[in-house]
Amino acid sequence: MSASAKPARTPEPPYHAVIFTSTRTDADRGYGAVADRMVELASRQPGFLGIESVRDPATGLGITVSYWTGEDAIRAWRQDAEHRVAQEAGKSVWYSDYQMRIAKVERAYGKPA
Repeated sequence: MSASAKPARTPEPPYHAVIFTSTRTDADRGYGAVADRMVELASRQPGFLGIESVRDPATGLGITVSYWTGEDAIRAWRQDAEHRVAQEAGKSVWYSDYQMRIAKVERAYGKPA
């Protein structure tokens, strides 16, 4: 997945975060290309604010956090037809385990840009 090596720059809260934690299987079967496509597609969705993603190649554990203006934007992304195909492939081929968490960000701070 092609995500920036820097933290996503988000607006002042409130906004929402979708936290996707997963463990990969050994099956690649096009995973990298699909993951890159999902980032590209998500970034064009109304309400998308940014994304951060890391994966430990030794264990397969990964965490991707995407940021959205609100729950309506998250719901619309979840229902995107191409994203739904990728979700099904994730469940049946790429992930041995996963958890999805949605949170409202009420405070945020960090090093100024």
